[in-house]
Amino acid sequence: MLNTIIDVSNKVFKPIIDLGAAPIMLIVLTLIAWAVGVNFFHALEGGIKLAIALTAISSIINLLTNAFQPAVAAFVKSTGLHLGTTDLGWAPLATITWGSPYTLFFLLIMVIVNIAMLTLKFTDTLDVDIFDIWHMSFTGLLAMYFGANLLTGTLLVIFIGVMKIFNSDLMKPTFNDLLGNWDNPMTTTHLNYMMNPIIMVFNKIFDVVFPWLDKYDFDAAKLNEKIGFWGSRFAIGVYLGVFIGLLGHQPIGNIFTLAFTAATCLELFSLIGSWFIASVEPLSQGITDFATKHLNGRVFNIGLDWPFIAGRAEIWAACNVLAPIMLAEALVLPGNTILPLGGIIGMGVTPALLVVTRGRLLRMIIIGAIELPLFLWAGSLSAPFVTSTAAKIAPNMLSGVSKGAMISSSTKEGPIEQFIAYLLGKGQGGDMKMLMFFFLAMVAYVAIFMWYRHEMLKRNTEYAKQGFKVNPDVMLKTK
Repeated sequence: MLNTIIDVSNKVFKPIIDLGAAPIMLIVLTLIAWAVGVNFFHALEGGIKLAIALTAISSIINLLTNAFQPAVAAFVKSTGLHLGTTDLGWAPLATITWGSPYTLFFLLIMVIVNIAMLTLKFTDTLDVDIFDIWHMSFTGLLAMYFGANLLTGTLLVIFIGVMKIFNSDLMKPTFNDLLGNWDNPMTTTHLNYMMNPIIMVFNKIFDVVFPWLDKYDFDAAKLNEKIGFWGSRFAIGVYLGVFIGLLGHQPIGNIFTLAFTAATCLELFSLIGSWFIASVEPLSQGITDFATKHLNGRVFNIGLDWPFIAGRAEIWAACNVLAPIMLAEALVLPGNTILPLGGIIGMGVTPALLVVTRGRLLRMIIIGAIELPLFLWAGSLSAPFVTSTAAKIAPNMLSGVSKGAMISSSTKEGPIEQFIAYLLGKGQGGDMKMLMFFFLAMVAYVAIFMWYRHEMLKRNTEYAKQGFKVNPDVMLKTK
């Protein structure tokens, strides 16, 4: 039966998935907007804008990462550091994961689950970010690599998928606040936001123990208002580029290049972020009209990839400050085998920090430094699986890797979920101690999430008291 479902999902989704992330989102957004009554060409306009925004954000991230890698590599060489796992970043891992037929199977299952949750009114989020199902598939495949069967791997994917859809509803008012736009339909089901509960624990510790630190916080927007250019995204990029260049002992010409590249990227991130908002305007209006006419005004959230929030300078400032911190931690962290390179600009780390702290940069950097070991350990843990799978699906990825070395990513989203997958696989493979740890980990995972949910509901209630538009359906059913 499962094999039949896998075959069907391959036939249905594979031709679309082969197009790539941007064309997928063009098709999905256009069809959904058209389905809720938007004029086809208006819907197509929104889809094209979203595809352009995704392509642009990917290009800028690649530009920033490629520019900084030589400086980071020079720093590593000067320290004499030798670690056996090469960090290739997220893109090769996505390619490897999409090479498995099970990824399309997990996609089909999660589409069905999301529709069921919407129908039963368990959520108001319609997840259209189907490309990033690869994060969930990676978790399921990792569990299967270590010993789980397809059924338990699928159940793990469903469980985590349901949790991140619930989380998308909880985060919606905070996204509105961060964007300064309370009428947009955008939220996200991206797996990096499942770090929110852990970050919230440390954020609460700051509230109680270190509230005075907020007086010294670095708010890029407010600083820009006070001192103009020297507090702008351009200037922040210059500062960070010079810092990384000096750390990597780069020639003066290279330092200038790093500074200007970082400045360009930080400013473009803000510009491109506005494109995401413009791209969903036709869909937003269509959903509003459809809900008013057919659903008694019920409001839907649209789950996109995370970069619609990329215009916040704090994400990139924290990324660049955390890069050398991650390198330093990798040098001394027990159990770590991964050398941060491809994932050195930690997009899998900072978006969740932004949401929980609401842009308080000092908190983002300190909490980020505390949680980075989880990502390094998870990257080391998953390296045998990634290397083995790459050898079967995309052996060219190993061509530049020395014999006996492994590949992984230092900032792959979902480190906690990877640890859970490991425990499930080992436990089902016959290690009763690991099975016990798996059940304990699941209890802790749910308990911390429920506490986090309580804290987010309090935050959302405060938004409502301040007169902002908070979806009453979500507030009522999650009390």
